[in-house]
Amino acid sequence: MRHTGKALLTAASFAAVTAMSVSMAQAASLDDIKEKGVVRIAIANEIPYGYSDMDGEAKGAGPDVAKHIMKELGIDEIEWVTTNFGSLIPGLQADRFDMVAAEMAILPQRCEQIIYSEPNSSYGEGLLVAKDNPNDLHTYEDFVDSDQKVAIMAGADQLEMLQELGVDESRMVTISNNADAISTVSTGRAAAYAATSLTVGELAAKSDKVEAASNFEDPVIGGETVRSWGGFAFAQGSEDLRDAVNEKLAEFKKTDEWQEVLEGYGFSDADTRESFNKSTEQLCAG
Repeated sequence: MRHTGKALLTAASFAAVTAMSVSMAQAASLDDIKEKGVVRIAIANEIPYGYSDMDGEAKGAGPDVAKHIMKELGIDEIEWVTTNFGSLIPGLQADRFDMVAAEMAILPQRCEQIIYSEPNSSYGEGLLVAKDNPNDLHTYEDFVDSDQKVAIMAGADQLEMLQELGVDESRMVTISNNADAISTVSTGRAAAYAATSLTVGELAAKSDKVEAASNFEDPVIGGETVRSWGGFAFAQGSEDLRDAVNEKLAEFKKTDEWQEVLEGYGFSDADTRESFNKSTEQLCAG
């Protein structure tokens, strides 16, 4: 990542403020949560990972599995918090919620800031493009030697993927949430939106002005095809809650019900199988 001197100063100042905030926030323990009878769980309003439906009910692969786990832990009430994806990690660090159920990809740089459960899901990448794909885009690599712009969501791991591939940051357009992707692409502000295949499919189904790029090829970084593994996220210091969730998650993943939950949100057989193929320790180690 390239920064100007001013950007470095701003980043350093932000880091210092964040560190002070974190030092003042203390994560709730599992015993505290059980005593209160309520757990605060955040989602990023991103279909199909974690979102609120028209009635305000939390839905998605993360929330549905989290509901089962909390019931098994004897926690009767869930207070759902909807926030931007980029606010999930700061929110955990500031103790605004106890857990994130957004199927956030488990990445080494995030593991330095928060702790994760074992993977609950796995998913590949995709590109949302204008109808008929006028710029003939089929890979993230298409933006390396191009003057076309690609949109990404603030805080999402597609930023790191594009940087690793050598896409210049001047050709990246940052949006705050998925809801802005359709207008960003259909109006030409960006030639495409880089996101997971499931997100791209959901967005494409909402408008005839956009579509999922056909014959899309997942990016290859460091000689390996990129695939993400999503898990539940917690603040550092919440190891007891994380461990309890891991225990119930491992039990649930052995059932047909768990697979039906994920497949009901569009995850493929390959996605559910792949969720068993990496551990959080491996993913955090990179």
